[in-house]
Amino acid sequence: MHPQSWERRASAIRMAPLLLLLALLITIAASNAIHTSLQSISCPLGYFPCGNLSVCLPQPLHCNGIIECENGADEDNCVDLHGWPNLVDWYFDQVQHIEESKNCSFDVYPEMCTCTGSVIECDDAGLLVVPSFPSNVTLLKIIHNNISTLVDDQFIRYRELDTLMLLNNSIRSISSRAFSGLFKLKKLLLSYNQISVLEPGLFRDLHQLEWLIVDNNLIKSITQKTFAGLNSLFFLYMMNNSLDHIPNICTILPGLNWLDLEGNNLVSVEKKTFQTCSKITVLILRNNKIRYMKEDTFSTMPHMIELDLSLNQLQELPSSLFKNFGQLQQLNLSHNPMNYIHMDQFDHLVTLKSLDLDGINIFNIQNRIFKNLGNLSHIYFKKFEYCRYSPHVRSCKPNTDGISSFENLLANIILRVFVWVVAFIICFGNLFVICMRSCITTENRLHTLSIKSLCCADCLMGIYLFFIGAFDMKYLGEYNRHAQQWMESMRCQLIGALAMLSTEVSVMLLTYMTLEKYMCIVFPFTHYRPGKRQTLSTLISIWIAGFIIAVIPLWNKTMFGNYYGKNGVCFPLYSEQFENLGARGYSTGIFLGLNLLAFIVIVFSYTSMFYSIHKTGAQSAERSLFSREVAIAKRFFFIVFTDALCWIPIFLMKLMSLLEVEIPGTVTSWVVIFILPINSALNPILYTITTASFQEKLKQCLHNQELLGPKKSLTSTTQMSSV
Repeated sequence: MHPQSWERRASAIRMAPLLLLLALLITIAASNAIHTSLQSISCPLGYFPCGNLSVCLPQPLHCNGIIECENGADEDNCVDLHGWPNLVDWYFDQVQHIEESKNCSFDVYPEMCTCTGSVIECDDAGLLVVPSFPSNVTLLKIIHNNISTLVDDQFIRYRELDTLMLLNNSIRSISSRAFSGLFKLKKLLLSYNQISVLEPGLFRDLHQLEWLIVDNNLIKSITQKTFAGLNSLFFLYMMNNSLDHIPNICTILPGLNWLDLEGNNLVSVEKKTFQTCSKITVLILRNNKIRYMKEDTFSTMPHMIELDLSLNQLQELPSSLFKNFGQLQQLNLSHNPMNYIHMDQFDHLVTLKSLDLDGINIFNIQNRIFKNLGNLSHIYFKKFEYCRYSPHVRSCKPNTDGISSFENLLANIILRVFVWVVAFIICFGNLFVICMRSCITTENRLHTLSIKSLCCADCLMGIYLFFIGAFDMKYLGEYNRHAQQWMESMRCQLIGALAMLSTEVSVMLLTYMTLEKYMCIVFPFTHYRPGKRQTLSTLISIWIAGFIIAVIPLWNKTMFGNYYGKNGVCFPLYSEQFENLGARGYSTGIFLGLNLLAFIVIVFSYTSMFYSIHKTGAQSAERSLFSREVAIAKRFFFIVFTDALCWIPIFLMKLMSLLEVEIPGTVTSWVVIFILPINSALNPILYTITTASFQEKLKQCLHNQELLGPKKSLTSTTQMSSV
């Protein structure tokens, strides 16, 4: 906690423990009353009641900042109070003005300090030693100074002192008798100094001390003798030191209620560490180096309300670690290298209200893990898709993975609109080319057949996007309720396979046509021209190969898992850490193997073609024979350029996912809706609509239609006159 917050609040710190307990009891009673009223109304899974009204709203409409219930209950109790520090902040904010409104009680005090009531504050006064103060001062704030040493009997005159704040000084050493005579001291703050040793007996006279705060120092070790005399210690705060072990401090601190050891070097904690800590309700072990815990580590702490084990090195927890926590309300396990949670890990936490699993890839996640957490109101995951396994929890974060949100399959309005726009452009453009190519006769019919085949493949991408848009409309406003069912459904698998079929057939056809032109231009005298049978066989083989690539992941669920159902758009663009090796290898082979090889072949082929044209085209006596091939080569160069715009981002995404780099969901959504369909949308324009030959044929066709019109009219008139 920043030292300024302690400075601002410590004037009212005296009654904190009692008010904390009172506020906690009020919070528990209120939440239980609300939960009881909620339980009296039965709502379908994924829906929650409007307070005591017989109205149920879907999960996304709760705590979204908009009041949908008549009584506003959908926006009540949306803040997750993570433990007692928030209650402390609330208490200090409420009572701060009480001390500030008092006049100074002393006639004489150091001129570099300020006085309010019985509080003296020496903030940034340039002090090198502790000055003399009135003997009946009750609260001393000596902060942001340059005091380096506290000597014997430094504060012995101040027998009425209740709170002593020595934050942000340069204190390196403290004499073992520095705090002698402070029998009434209840709060001692030594944060942000350079203390490396707490001498045995240092706190021997502090029999009424309730808060000891020594965070952000250099303390390397503590012993039970360190805390001798602290019979009433309620709160021990030793964050950001260098402790590598802790003794059973509750033996000498039987009243310890709140223990914060965040940011130290603790490697392990065992049952003996907390064997006599039966009164502890808050235990913070955040940001240490704890690797393992035994199942009985917390067996002697039945009154625990908050436990924070985040930012450690825990890979797995014993299944019965929390079996004695009948009162636990907040549990934070976030950012540990865990990949597995036992099915019954949380079964005993029936009072749990907040569970933080952020930063954890849960390989075996199932609804069963959270089944018994009936009172859970807030849950935090690393990935949005995990929220579908806890539809009974009112507030689940994150709200979106960038692709989907609680409300919709497509997270934002831009995606939801443009999925239809892009799908229409793709289908209209490719169907137009297919129709025109069918109506207009050309000399190279085999080349036309290849283009029409490519248009069919690209058109499948438009159909895929239409399906995504349609299901987005179907699940409008309540996607999270259907998310799990959708991503595991055969519809999602088939739609994903359709997109994969379109992508791979398009890549292979472009490669084939590129190689065909490569042979014609680079080796013009070989007279290589594929025949009708060879062309048909190649095109059919490409479609069969694309179909096999697309459906193989559907054949073996054990090997590939839910290959296409990793996200709401059903397309496997990236690999995940917990993905099966078979699925990861297959995906890598397709995107960084086949597709990357095809891209390299296309780039190499066009480089060779243009080099050959530059070298021999100018001296060729048959320059007219080259002109048509050169025009085609230039046209396909732009197609390859769009290929680069499309595939280079995909190659980079795949490579980053293999390197386990976190890829935001927003990137995936933009790739699927905008980047992946680039070829499908632009190919009809590039290789057909804007070509001079096609435009000439189209004009000729329209001209013939115009000439044919008057002839039909004249024939009709003649027939009428003859009648």
